[in-house]
Formats: sequence, structure tokens, C-alpha cells
Amino acid sequence: MSTKPEVLFVCVHNAGRSQLAAALLQHYALGRITVRSAGSAPADQVNPAAAEALAELGLDITAEVPSKLTTEDVEASDVVITMGCGDTCPVFPGKRYLDWQLEDPAGQGVDAVRPIRDDIDRRVRALLAELLDGQA
Repeated sequence: MSTKPEVLFVCVHNAGRSQLAAALLQHYALGRITVRSAGSAPADQVNPAAAEALAELGLDITAEVPSKLTTEDVEASDVVITMGCGDTCPVFPGKRYLDWQLEDPAGQGVDAVRPIRDDIDRRVRALLAELLDGQA
């Protein structure tokens, strides 16, 4: 792994789960980790309920734009995390691949998205501790 770990969150539409995870990791990492998110079939906009659920924590993702997953994104990352949505990524030796089985927030209201956000939050904090363990 490089000096500054790089994490890629992948979900088909890159509008909900991967956006939640990326925003939370960026927030907690304080610049110590490079964070990306992408999807194989990106939506036109971020899921409004996901944006609202993050706004409750003081995080704003309304300006984020879902992006297309590229081989370069995967190649540049140390850890690639799919979000339980069946998306596939190119596989490169030396990369760590995880699949977080998460409920899909698509079409859900903020009340249904909060538990998904909180689940992602717990996972992101654990990942952050693991990635930064031993770093000054």
C-alpha cells in the first residue's frame, strides 16, 4: 500500500451507498486517505434521501455527481469496496477487495436510509482505524 491509502467505493448507480461511504470516509480521514466512488451505470444525480441523511450529520453531498467506474480507478486503489449491489470490478493483483452487503437506499425515504447510513458509518470507522493503524 502507498504511504497514503487509496479507497474506492463501488455501487452500480454511484448515487447512494457508495456516495454515503465516500463522504463519511473523507470526513473522518481528514486528508489521510484518498477516497473515490464510482459505478458501472451511474445515475444522473445523488440519491436525495442519501444526501438528506448525510446532511443530518453536517455533511453535504448535493454537489457530487455520480461517476463511471474505470479500470484506472480500480488500478489506483489499494482497497476496492463493492456495496452489496452485484457490481463487478476489474481485478488486479495486490488489491484488497471487500463486499459490504448493504440494503439499497434507492426509492427509499430518509427514515429508511438512516439505518443504512449508520451501518456504513460503523464500517467506514472500522476501515479507517485498520488503514491508519501504525501510521503517525
